[in-house]
Amino acid sequence: MKHISLKVLVTFLLFTTVVCAQTTKDTLAIKQVALDYIESQHNVQPEQFARAAHPRMVKRTFWSNKITGKEYLRETFTDAMILLSETYNTEKDKFPENPKKEVIILDIFDKVASVKLIADDWIDYMHIVKLNGKWQLVNVLWQFNDADKH
Repeated sequence: MKHISLKVLVTFLLFTTVVCAQTTKDTLAIKQVALDYIESQHNVQPEQFARAAHPRMVKRTFWSNKITGKEYLRETFTDAMILLSETYNTEKDKFPENPKKEVIILDIFDKVASVKLIADDWIDYMHIVKLNGKWQLVNVLWQFNDADKH
């Protein structure tokens, strides 16, 4: 009886693991979302950012008021990021010739993922969700490597 119960338990655990396991396709799609986010700014490609981000994406960082010295939360939304990717690097002078863009997938579970992007001057922590079969960026929390720049 114990032998049969153990087989049932092992089979159940294997089935559960398979159902929740991510595919290579998911991993690549998640990585591509992070790359589209940063490369849209490198390459002045607003459509690349729009492809990666959910329409309700929010990007946040802390900022310091230069007069009071108080820190506050600063937010940017998808529409502003699309505009930024269209205008920020038009002179090709905002990034090094070979910009850093290291994507580290911290965790994937079913339809949600946490990703860390290490860029030249900052770090982005991202939440990416799979909606209707497509991975999309929904949250970004970032800071400069040098916190005094905020």
